[in-house]
Amino acid sequence: MSGPSDYQPSNPALQWIERRLPILGLVHSSFVVYPTPRNLNYWWTFGAILSFMLGMQILTGVILAMHYTPHADLAFKSVELLVRDVNYGWLLRNMHACGASMFFFAVYVHMLRGLYYGSYKEPREVLWILGVIIYLLMMATGFMGYVLPWGQMSFWGATVITNLFSAIPYVGESIVTLLWGGYSVGNPTLNRFFSLHYLLPFLIAGVVVLHVWALHVAGQNNPDGVEPKTEKDTVPFTPHATIKDGFGVACFLLLYAWFIFYMPNYLGDADNYIPANPGVTPPHIVPEWYYLPFYAILRSIPNKLAGVIGMFSAIIILCFLPWLDAAKTRSSKYRPLAKQFFWIFVAVCILLGYLGAQPPEGIYVIAGRVLTVCYFAYFLIVLPLLSRIETPRPVPNSISEAILAKSGKAVASIAVALVAVGALFVGTLQDARAEEGGPKPPGNNWSFAGPFGKYDRGALQRGLKVYKEVCSNCHSLSFIAFRNLGDPGGPGYSVAQVAAFASDYKIKDGPNDAGDMFERPGRAADYFPSPFPNEQAARAANGGAAPPDLSLITKARSYGRGFPMFLVDFFSQYQEQGPDYVSAVLQGFEDKAPAGVTIPEGSYYNKYFPGHAIKMPKPLSDGQVTYDDGSPATVAQYAKDVTTFLMWTAEPHMEARKRIGLQVFVFLIIFAFLMYFTKKKVWADSH
Repeated sequence: MSGPSDYQPSNPALQWIERRLPILGLVHSSFVVYPTPRNLNYWWTFGAILSFMLGMQILTGVILAMHYTPHADLAFKSVELLVRDVNYGWLLRNMHACGASMFFFAVYVHMLRGLYYGSYKEPREVLWILGVIIYLLMMATGFMGYVLPWGQMSFWGATVITNLFSAIPYVGESIVTLLWGGYSVGNPTLNRFFSLHYLLPFLIAGVVVLHVWALHVAGQNNPDGVEPKTEKDTVPFTPHATIKDGFGVACFLLLYAWFIFYMPNYLGDADNYIPANPGVTPPHIVPEWYYLPFYAILRSIPNKLAGVIGMFSAIIILCFLPWLDAAKTRSSKYRPLAKQFFWIFVAVCILLGYLGAQPPEGIYVIAGRVLTVCYFAYFLIVLPLLSRIETPRPVPNSISEAILAKSGKAVASIAVALVAVGALFVGTLQDARAEEGGPKPPGNNWSFAGPFGKYDRGALQRGLKVYKEVCSNCHSLSFIAFRNLGDPGGPGYSVAQVAAFASDYKIKDGPNDAGDMFERPGRAADYFPSPFPNEQAARAANGGAAPPDLSLITKARSYGRGFPMFLVDFFSQYQEQGPDYVSAVLQGFEDKAPAGVTIPEGSYYNKYFPGHAIKMPKPLSDGQVTYDDGSPATVAQYAKDVTTFLMWTAEPHMEARKRIGLQVFVFLIIFAFLMYFTKKKVWADSH
């Protein structure tokens, strides 16, 4: 619909450029005077949201790549040091990690909008197919990005997904070996995935350009599915669509900021804060929430090759949608049966996502097979059949005749439903984790919880003392330097106090001029030393079990709070399952196992530890550590203090994150209101 532009800049320099490279005219015809259907609702703003998110992911990804080390021995550490030591590294990492989920959320809304309003029908078939290609590239990019932190779920997710290609006859094993760069997931795999993850977003951007080009050739669809006939049916893209999209983006940014600043780990997996260990398989290997429906389809088919074919077919079938649905009426707004089956299809996708997070056993497998049949039946049976038997309601003669007054309530109700669906996905994913632990840890009133939570300085200092006198005998704290004890938002020590504290430790250094290693007093720049020279020594001293590093322990442990608590947690911003678990385990030791419970020799009973048999003996007892401030010398107090300290070691920038988050929220709310009232003024003469 956008053709040659007659735009001529008034500035002589711009005129000179325009005669040789008419890019300003192209922008003017495509994004200023481009005729936009007058009746577009807010579901169309997700196109602008996706453009914004793609730019954000590329920008943050390029900066993160400057600090990332794609090596199996260094990748996990490089990510953690980036978060801790790079200026606003935590913000970049949160923006990129949460941005992946927001990107997929927006693309699913965008696709469902196109499905509901028939945006895949003639003459927009190529536009739709290019969108499916973008989606496939996004899935590949997201999967490879999830592998890069090289945590437990990253490693085992890569192992499981890449192994799927081995089901391809004749060439499958060769493809897997090529992906791995060897005979198992390792350093070559990480290098390959890093290179592709860096490259693919630029390829996505190229296909997005084609997608927008195809959109401008065929013209935009609209909620009524009728083509513009007169100038009364359209408005210029700028300022009408740009202002409306700006308001939509501002509202979306509020949701995006909610996760970045207040719930950065809500959409992630606690196991990914554990360094990759090929010798320990997580109890539940679950992909990110946006892959769960297809993961459920894969697992519902007993044959491996058939499962892989079914999983990929569930996406590829979208390319054939323009020909599977031959109905002349585009929009489901005027097709009562199609509308009902569309919402049934949405429910099927949600339930498949739920099943993808559950163990592949029993009723979950049977339900997965039934829903897989329903998924494919919608495309192969329902849509072709409806196009023959359904009698649609009369369609308006033109866009200007369409009635738009009732759309606001529907948009609001569906938006609430989508938020609930997202929370349901995450909640079911959390339920799939750590279910073997028996009683759930009790909740605690943490000082650092909530949007305004801060660390209790006294608790941090007491917790450091407990760590030094008790925990440091077995556990390392490898990501914390002594200087961090004086950082803002930490225990609050002065430079002199930090130096005095560091000097109490002996640090192995060297070699000296004679080529020998030597010990020296610790300095502020040194990191907390490990109590053991290597992992083998740690295992030998602890009955064969290596004590974990405690730097990230409160983020690497979690438990499912179940329905409806995960919904409550979403709105209350409660993310302290890790501290709850650590505190509970420290207090969960019992001298005697309950009747009927057998504990292996060399293990101890703990009612909160998964399996209840733990190699660590009871670490705390009343009166073990003397507090200088007169706080109770009890196990409960020790557990709370040391857990608070360990929460700080895992999230040293938490206070800055929440403080900046409040400022960003105030700005976005004001900006959204300004955009809304500007939109109302711009559109006042157009309705």
